[in-house]
Amino acid sequence: MHAPETLGVHESVGDVFPATVFRDSLSDTDPTVRIVGTDDIDACDALVTFAYDDRFLDADLDWIHSIQAGVDRFPFDDLRKREIALTNSTGIHGDVVGETTMGLMLAFARRLHVHRSNQERSEWRQPAWDDAFPLRRASVCVVGLGTLGQGIATRAAALGMDVTGVKRTPTPVDGVDEVYPPERLHEAIADARFVALAVPLTDDTEGMIGAAEFDAMRDDAYLINVARGPVVEQSALVDAVESERIAGAGLDVFETEPLPEDSPLWGRENVIVTPHAAAFTDDYYERIATIVRENLRRLGAGESLTNRVV
Repeated sequence: MHAPETLGVHESVGDVFPATVFRDSLSDTDPTVRIVGTDDIDACDALVTFAYDDRFLDADLDWIHSIQAGVDRFPFDDLRKREIALTNSTGIHGDVVGETTMGLMLAFARRLHVHRSNQERSEWRQPAWDDAFPLRRASVCVVGLGTLGQGIATRAAALGMDVTGVKRTPTPVDGVDEVYPPERLHEAIADARFVALAVPLTDDTEGMIGAAEFDAMRDDAYLINVARGPVVEQSALVDAVESERIAGAGLDVFETEPLPEDSPLWGRENVIVTPHAAAFTDDYYERIATIVRENLRRLGAGESLTNRVV
């Protein structure tokens, strides 16, 4: 694969940050960097994108970079057949997703979400004596201990929480007291006050949290999902929170996005909904530009791409 002469910045990145800002951040690189729509990508050798369109396969592209870590929307087999390399942005969100997760756990522990809702109604209402609790004596099981999971685990440990985790190879992880393999998931989540999901969406993880897993959790436990929506069976989740089988859920991702207006998850006090924004940060574009710039250097030097998926 050769270094591209023209790098396209697909207009869909504008859903996350201004395409012009990202383009300008790459002004010191060799290729011509252009903002393009789907109809314009034929003029590009490589493409940085948020969205996927089947028309990408018919363009003369050598390389596509996804600004997200998740790439389940891309057709791997078709890309391989056309010899189009696919890279992603994994490894750059551990800190901000970790902070978002801690924010959700702190909101539940300190009842901040309830106070904010009361403020909107101009209601002065203190919590019951046993509603709030300190995170320092709470436990969290982080399911998935890659970059995102480790970002959660290190911050939870810093606040004095008891941290356990689940990962495919149960080797020790800094800040995690015990690591379980996936086949012991029920045992891992059984005693946790918080269950934080940080796994990629794969055939193995799709629907991994359903009715049986909610039954395995404590009835005062909270589910935090900053992974992907289909990792959780949403109907089972709705049943669990409506029946108070679990205490609540902090959700950044959903089976259908945007979350439909008629979803029962909107109206529940024990559910916090955020709009797939756990990774958003003002330097998001710079983090992605760093990966793209490194891969441009590697292509120029005849080296393999970093963060290559296909």
